[in-house]
Formats: sequence, structure tokens, C-alpha cells
Amino acid sequence: MASRNFYIQLIIRVIFITLTSVVLAFSVSNKWFFTLGLCIMVLVAQVFSLITYINRTNRKISYFFDAIKNEDFTLRFPEGVTIESFKELNRSLNRVNGLIQEVHLQLQIREQYYQEILKQASIGIMTYNEKGHILFANPTLEQLLDYTPLNHIKQLRQVDEELYILFKNFKPFERKLFQLSNEREQTQLAIKSTPLTLDGQSLQLVVVQDIHKELDEKETESWVRLIRVLTHEIMNTITPIASISDSIIKYYRKGDKITPMEELEESQIKNTLKGLEVIKEQGGDLMDFVQSYRSLLHVPEPNKSLVKGKELLEKIDVLMSSRLIEGESEFSTICRPEELEFYIDEKQISQVLINLAKNALQSVESINGGKVLIQAGIDENGSKFIDIRDNGPGIPPEVMDEIFVPFFTTKSEGTGIGLSLSKRVMQLHGGTIQVRSLPNTETVFRLTFA
Repeated sequence: MASRNFYIQLIIRVIFITLTSVVLAFSVSNKWFFTLGLCIMVLVAQVFSLITYINRTNRKISYFFDAIKNEDFTLRFPEGVTIESFKELNRSLNRVNGLIQEVHLQLQIREQYYQEILKQASIGIMTYNEKGHILFANPTLEQLLDYTPLNHIKQLRQVDEELYILFKNFKPFERKLFQLSNEREQTQLAIKSTPLTLDGQSLQLVVVQDIHKELDEKETESWVRLIRVLTHEIMNTITPIASISDSIIKYYRKGDKITPMEELEESQIKNTLKGLEVIKEQGGDLMDFVQSYRSLLHVPEPNKSLVKGKELLEKIDVLMSSRLIEGESEFSTICRPEELEFYIDEKQISQVLINLAKNALQSVESINGGKVLIQAGIDENGSKFIDIRDNGPGIPPEVMDEIFVPFFTTKSEGTGIGLSLSKRVMQLHGGTIQVRSLPNTETVFRLTFA
């Protein structure tokens, strides 16, 4: 409506200027000097009025946008003017100003809400630009680093020189572990970086978390699991020894007196020999168990070299094909891309693959159409991996957290150190081993290499 009135006013003024110009031209041709002078004054007045009219509107709109830019919402335009077009324009500008003010207030409330969440977060959060200026650091971060206020990453030098170097050279999507030491304690920090772009400015969002407590809990939990398994295995071995030893002692001792030789029966001597054989066997099993523990603790450092993935899997294929039952299960390998190479200790990784492939083949022995596939490739993050995949019954959810615990096993045979040994080998390679299992559908062990 305001725009329509503005254009009507503009057209009327242009028409009057045009008519005045026509009269002016007619006066010049007829030499009507008085009329000529009068027309010139009228024409000047009309042009001045038109310019003033247009500038008044433009200036009003300019003031409006300047006020919005400066977040000044106190600007109000009078709505009681006599000119209807200005009245409508002022009313529209005031209405828009009110809407923008309301949106601005809502954004401020939301920003304060998010700021409060970040302040109360249990992890440290910080953003800084390419020049190292810290735009935001929540109180948790300042508490973790024991430094406040944080305005520039150079201040981290006063906390720890190596921490400053880490932040200075931090790349997007990097993850780092850093041990921060001071006079009171040592803190294990997990640091993660994420890139941001705000108002055309490149920023780094860094999340810092104290994982010392979590590590302590995980360590304690691991010790509890290990001790539970060790206790179970040792008790299974010691209990028969203690029972048989007690039975043999009863043959040769009655009360506090030793049984005379002439009172011993032949059956008692035979039972004694059998008992000693069982004790010897159980002792041997216990020695094997201890030896397995020693082998887990003394895994040598990897002797790494470049190994072609295709050749590695072909060797595993040859080794495992001999274990297949004719017509019962299918075993295959895939390497994509074919020129894929791994920087590994071939002997150690081959042993890990053989152990996982053997477990997979055992799991599909009892099902029809059992399949085991070993696949090497590169994931979406650019990391090299090897998957050992089978369609067996899977791993029960209740034991999923136990399978990497040393000596834990659900089999009637075996030491239970295969998976824990595989995990240790992958740790020495700087990689990881993970498992995903859907019962009666698919189980996948993934070896990921750094």
C-alpha cells in the first residue's frame, strides 16, 4: 500500500513537471517573458519538491536499515502524518522493526541458553581462529588447564610447552591424547578438533576431556575380569589336585599315625599311582596355562615391512582351505584395490588372521551354507582394514564384552588367549580390532591399521 501511494505521488509530480516544461517551451517560442520567468520558478520548485520527497523516503529507509545494523530497535517513525503514503510507509517500517526486534530477542535468549549449556558441560570446549585468538573457552576447560582467562593459545605455554605446540599444529578432525602434569596431579586428556566456518572465518572447535577417571574405571574393570577368569581356570586345576591329595593322604595316615606298610592293600597303591598321574597331568595343564600367560605378556615388537594385501590373503586362503570339510563350508578372500599394501609384521598379522579365520570356520561348521570371507580394503576415512566375516550363529550379547579378556573362552578346548593376543598384536601395530555380531546373520571382526 505504501509502495503504491509512493508511485502515485511520484507520477503526479512528474506529470506536473512535464506540463510546466511544455508551458515553458511554449512561452519561449512566443516570447512571453513573464510567463517564462514564472514557469522557470515553478519548475525549479517542483524539481526541488520531487528531490526532497524522494530523499525523505530514501533517508527514512536508510535510517531504518542503519538502526537494524546497529541493533537499535528504539527507532520509531511517526504514524500521525497527514500524507497517507508516508503514514502507510511509517506503519510498515514500525511493524517490520517490531518483528525483527522480537526475532533478535529470541535469538539472544537461545544464545544465552546455549552458552549456559556450554558452561555447565562436563567437557572442555574451546574455539580459536587461524591467528590463535580464542573466541570461546568454557569454565570446564579453564579448570582442566588451571588457567584463566584464556584469550590466545600462546597462553598455553604457561601451562605446558608441549600442549601449546599440540594446539598450534592441530589439524582438523585430529584426535590426540595428552598427559598434563602439574605439582598436584597428572591428568590424561583426550583432545579432538573439528573445523568450523563462521561469518566466513575459519575456526577450530576443540573438545578436551579428562579421561583419567574413565581409564581408571576401565582398568579396574579389566583387572576384575582377568582375575575372575584366572581364578576360574586355576580353581578348576587346583581343586582335583587338592581332592586327590587328600584321598591319598588318608591311605597312609590314620589319625596322627602313619599306616604301616604291611597294612597297605594293593588297590590302595594302584589308586595312589593313578592319583599321582592325575596330579601330574593337572600340574602340566597349569604349567601350560602359565606359559600361555607369559606368551601374552611377551609379544615382540613388530618387524614391519610393506606387504601386498592380495598376496597376504592368498597365503591365508591356501592355509585355511585345508581345514575345510568337503562341500560343507565356503572360504574366500577379496582384496580391493588389488594393489593395496600394508605396513605390518607379516608373521604376526598372518597369525592373527589364521586365528580369526579358524574361529570363523569353527562357527559355521554346524550350519548349512556356511561362508567365511576375508576382505581387505580402504574405508571412508582412508584407513586400511581387513574384515573376517562369517554367517555363523554369532556371539551372544552377554559375552560380547568378555571375548577379548585373556583366558576367557566358551569352547571346551583352547586356552582363551587367541583374541586377547590378536588385540595385543594390533595395539603394537598402532591399530584396532573391533567386532560386530548379529546372531544367526553375520559376525565381522575388523582389523583397522593406522
